[in-house]
Amino acid sequence: MSNEQDTRTAFMEATYRALCKHGYADLTMQDIADETDKSKAALHYHFDGKDDLFRSFLAYLHEGFLEEIADHPDGTPVERLVALVRRVLDPVDDEGDRQFNTAFMEIKAQAPYRDGYRQVLRRFDADLHGEVAALVAAAVEAGQYGPDTEPDEIADHVLTYIHGTWTRAAAIGADVVSMREHLVEDLLDLLVDGAEVPVSPAHTDATTVEEPTDAAADDGTEEVTSR
Repeated sequence: MSNEQDTRTAFMEATYRALCKHGYADLTMQDIADETDKSKAALHYHFDGKDDLFRSFLAYLHEGFLEEIADHPDGTPVERLVALVRRVLDPVDDEGDRQFNTAFMEIKAQAPYRDGYRQVLRRFDADLHGEVAALVAAAVEAGQYGPDTEPDEIADHVLTYIHGTWTRAAAIGADVVSMREHLVEDLLDLLVDGAEVPVSPAHTDATTVEEPTDAAADDGTEEVTSR
């Protein structure tokens, strides 16, 4: 990595730390510079103001997001879909990370008013939509979901639910895990009759849970069979 790239990466990491401490609305370029061993003048040399920096920061986050949603575990398509939902809706315990989630919601709220924010955020949306739709299509092909299941419609539902969950969590402190498991329940409800999917013990009432097999007991999963 070049010195230029090292410097820009350092500023991206500093932006994350500064957001965890200060949030978005009150964040200054000086706050970000203070998280590095570089000056505010150096920050302005690389970025033409706060909006330019945040466009780069969103692109930086997007690169990590792509790696995260593409990192599927082994298993059937529905297993991988449930794992993806749980990964994207994974609550954080650290106060700084919670502050960052709130700050990120503030950044998203600025999208209609800040040049370039919306374009990057649309890439987040499109990439997650594509991953979900591909897994749903694979589940149909594998016979886990019925042939009339529409991958794009399910992906739309999943994305709307994910956005709503984080918004409610930031606004009113809604429980992310509880809401996430309702979405998992929706996805398991789509299983064709008799389809079995190993899932974690955090199963939902809409599924019938069989006694775990020896193999399932070894890895902490249980077989969930569609009614």
